[in-house]
This record gives sequence, structure tokens and C-alpha cells, in this order.
Amino acid sequence: MKNEKVKRWLKAAGIRMLKTMAQTAVATIGTAAVLGDVNWIMTASASLLAGILSLLTSIAGLPELKVEQTLFSDQAIEKMERGRRI
Repeated sequence: MKNEKVKRWLKAAGIRMLKTMAQTAVATIGTAAVLGDVNWIMTASASLLAGILSLLTSIAGLPELKVEQTLFSDQAIEKMERGRRI
């Protein structure tokens, strides 16, 4: 069950990351007047950074998933803390 939740979270976070990267690339490419003026290194760098930030933001929770299915929800943290008690 726990494995399934992680898979669902990874899938949702991955889709969100790819969408964010694509939107960033479109915005960055759109700033060039012509295709030859596109700074491809900057476009790739900005898109990669946006993807990383998207994943980090997803740790706080994904609206696509129910609260109990987020990776670090209050309920999940409580369960982890209860499991660590000696």
C-alpha cells in the first residue's frame, strides 16, 4: 500500500515537473525575436531549474492527490514518528 502511494506521488510530481519545464522553455524561447536568437543553454538551464523547484514544491503536497497520499503530510509524519518510538 505504501509503495503504491509513493508511485502515485512520483507520477503526479513527475507530470507536474515536466509541465513546468515545458512552460518555462516556451516562455524562454518566446523572448527571442527569431529562432536563431534563442539562447539554448539558458533555456535548458532555466527549464531544469524550474523542474527541480517543482519537485521540491511538490514535497509540500500535490492537489492532484488526496491529503493522505502526499509524501510528507501531517498524517504520514505522525505514523513515522509512532513507528520510531521505543
